Amino acid sequence: MVAHRKKKYSTGEGAQFISRKAALKKLQLSLNDFRRLCIIKGIYPREPRNRKRAQKGAPGIKMLYHIKDIQFLLYEPIIWKLREYKIFNRKVGRAKAVKDFKAMRRYLANHPTIKLDHIVKERYPSFIDALRDLDDCLTLCFLFSTFPSLPHIPRTQSDLCRRLSMEFLHAVIEAKAFPIVASYSTYTIGFMPEIEYGIFACCYYYQAEIKGQTITWIVPHHFSFEPQSKAEVDFKIMSTFVEFYTIMLGFVNFRLYHTLNLFYPPKFAIMDNPNEGEKALADENIFVAERVAALNIPLSKSVLGGEEETEIDNFDLQENAEATEEARKEIESIKVLKNLFKGMKFFLNREVPREPLVFIIRCFGGEVSWDKSLFIGATFGETDESITHQIVDRPSMEKKYISRYYIQPQWIFDCVNTRSLLPVSKYFMGEILPPHLSPFVDKDRDENYIPPEERALYDQDAVEQMHKEESADESDKESPNKEEEDEEDLNENFKDVEVSDDKKVKLGVTPGQIEKEAPWKKKREERQEYKLREKMIKKKHRNLYKSMMNAKRERGKQAWLLNKKRKLHDEKEKVKTKSKKKINN
Repeated sequence: MVAHRKKKYSTGEGAQFISRKAALKKLQLSLNDFRRLCIIKGIYPREPRNRKRAQKGAPGIKMLYHIKDIQFLLYEPIIWKLREYKIFNRKVGRAKAVKDFKAMRRYLANHPTIKLDHIVKERYPSFIDALRDLDDCLTLCFLFSTFPSLPHIPRTQSDLCRRLSMEFLHAVIEAKAFPIVASYSTYTIGFMPEIEYGIFACCYYYQAEIKGQTITWIVPHHFSFEPQSKAEVDFKIMSTFVEFYTIMLGFVNFRLYHTLNLFYPPKFAIMDNPNEGEKALADENIFVAERVAALNIPLSKSVLGGEEETEIDNFDLQENAEATEEARKEIESIKVLKNLFKGMKFFLNREVPREPLVFIIRCFGGEVSWDKSLFIGATFGETDESITHQIVDRPSMEKKYISRYYIQPQWIFDCVNTRSLLPVSKYFMGEILPPHLSPFVDKDRDENYIPPEERALYDQDAVEQMHKEESADESDKESPNKEEEDEEDLNENFKDVEVSDDKKVKLGVTPGQIEKEAPWKKKREERQEYKLREKMIKKKHRNLYKSMMNAKRERGKQAWLLNKKRKLHDEKEKVKTKSKKKINN
């Protein structure tokens, strides 16, 4: 009996992958509908190990999908809605062509709609799963909240993104999420227990930790919108992503508000009045003013109880005593940090960025206001004698009040970054601000450059120790034979012992001698052990290991260059200070 020979590419990677053209034929969808369906379902192209086998010997580079992903799409009910939408477009187009407006109005009244609630529950079975994938969701929603009406972006979608993004910011404020702030050029903010964000030339960077999941998103500045002259960005694909993300963010906001014992959805004055909403969309200044005013208004809480404060159980075990004490200290520091600005009243000048400052000050229990003649939503005026701090960003002012501090915006962010109220003397109006420290630097990562100012945050004596290293090295060079002298003194203590009758008796056991370990031998053994560990790496992980080592070397080079630049800068500053002293003398 002759055994049947298997057909080529019927097994292995040849049978595991399918091209996009074959997937369109299998699903009977157009390219636009296929893209939309893949974005909503979270299915993306795969990279095979052997592209030649996956492409069944075809030359070039094709877009490949896993066959199981395409089979998964076959059972999606949205496919039938997409086909209904295709038929709907044909009917409307035909009625418009023959000028049958009565039929066209009837078709438009029965417009097919796609619901994505079941897909959100399918992709994110738990709340933690949704938080893990919230980075791109928040970034796109905050971006679309600043867009006007575009050809592929309806105004209703921008309004929805605006409302959802404001709801998320209110959840952060009501939770008193404590930020870790860098400086005026890079800000940071936090949500139970940490949240960070940085501001650069075009946007703010936020990083939050909610339910143990780190979330990073970007918020753009409110500049006047400039249309794209070239087709560099496909707004249609971005709008498809936002179509799914708005549903997802709505679920997340609902859960956060009920966790914080708040009514959902909250009501905003600008959204309740449609005429005011249209006016705000037409005027960028009104839009920003209404957004910031909403942040300064507290939300009403529900009758039901929310989350209780975390308490540490007391155990008598000595093994957990240290860990329990550290956890208790951390919780106490969090309680103090949440009320960092409690009892303080801040007044913002017109030249400072209001939205991030209002956001951070309210997160820490402070009160904030501005000039009501310029922007709406002010709660008190500049003449209020109870104002403790006025935030300005100009070299001088004509009229000043003795009862308040005039400080620059970086003071607020640095206070949150250090978890304490810093002295205001370095942040007075017109003063040169301290160096900026980025919050997105991992201090525990090796081969990273850490400036002296950042080291001082973790160790106050680090800077002084760094300056004393050179003098310590010189003192060590003066006595190179110090270890040999110590060894001779130790051997003298093990000499013959004097006993009675002036007799000397030698010990039965000869004293041990200190054997000095050669440092080069120890380094050689460490290198050999390291090479042996490298050889034990599996073949499939070697390329990953090589890329990790290359990245480590690149970080080391950058750290070396930054250290060199810092030394040159410090030397120049020393020369300048010396020359100034000579001139003054």
